[in-house]
Amino acid sequence: MNVRVFFSDEIAAISYICTMEISEHVFNITSSEEFDRCCLEVFAYQAAENPIYRQYLKFLGVRQSAVTRYQDIPFLPIELFKSQRMICRNMRPEITFTSSGTTGSTTSQHPVADIAWYKRSFRQAFDQFYGPVEDLAILALLPSYLERSGSSLIYMVDDLIARSGHAESGYFLYNHQDLFERIAQLKQRNVKTVLFGVTYALLDFLESYTVDAPDLIVMETGGMKGKRKEMIREELHRILCHGFGVDSIHSEYGMTELLSQAYSQGNGRFQTPSWMKVLIRDTNDPLTLLPEHRTGAINVIDLANYHSCSFIATQDLGRQHEQEQFEVLGRFDHSDIRGCNLLVQ
Repeated sequence: MNVRVFFSDEIAAISYICTMEISEHVFNITSSEEFDRCCLEVFAYQAAENPIYRQYLKFLGVRQSAVTRYQDIPFLPIELFKSQRMICRNMRPEITFTSSGTTGSTTSQHPVADIAWYKRSFRQAFDQFYGPVEDLAILALLPSYLERSGSSLIYMVDDLIARSGHAESGYFLYNHQDLFERIAQLKQRNVKTVLFGVTYALLDFLESYTVDAPDLIVMETGGMKGKRKEMIREELHRILCHGFGVDSIHSEYGMTELLSQAYSQGNGRFQTPSWMKVLIRDTNDPLTLLPEHRTGAINVIDLANYHSCSFIATQDLGRQHEQEQFEVLGRFDHSDIRGCNLLVQ
């Protein structure tokens, strides 16, 4: 009995060490060659250990040995997160994230086996694009996310607020007067501030208040959530820029089914951290990738999604640009309105 227990513990220890090693590889990618190598390593693991992904590859007739570069890796339809338990074998979730969906719709479920992957992903990416969070005040106007459970965005913002070096950081529901006064206080003290806001809530706020805070970073995190009519990005950002007194609106591109985010620091062009990549597929031939400047459906590689599936075919439409930037143009017809940055353009 003792031998069997020791053997089981030894296997667990080896598995943990291997996971730590691949984690270091993933979050320290510095070249396209390293990215390709990590993709193939993660693909091999998920093709063997994720039952749903393995079945999908079998359905497509794709052998693991035939995949020799990341462009050859098949992308799993994101809809399967609504009906299947997307987690690798022998893994137990530490937390399960859920999508917001609309009334009566089926929501996505994302069981996360190791929350440390998510923490490292959003912390490292946020620091990359905005600097150390300890130097920032974090404000959040996210009523629709706060009023439900299972939001990965709230998990991230909770952590950013907790690690912020400013006591003024915090959430706001419908107390818009408090938010207005907090922004003014932070501006007066020259504190660099990021305001996370779901789109409709930012517009609601601006119906009663006009802000003059040119250094404020306004980070819109999602669509209208059924609260308002969808708007084209240029019109929305024009209203937000005028209302907050800023030159540009920042955006986050993320979703329940992923553990990484891309950021736009203006102009609607998103950039990814080094362990995440966006490719564009042909909407009529989903196994064919399109070159730059062609409009198609967005495929996402998220290597932080290690114990789930890192290769996701989303329902978003987009276009790729130079320097691996991309823009989000909308969604397929008849798809649910959910997730971040679902603006029609």
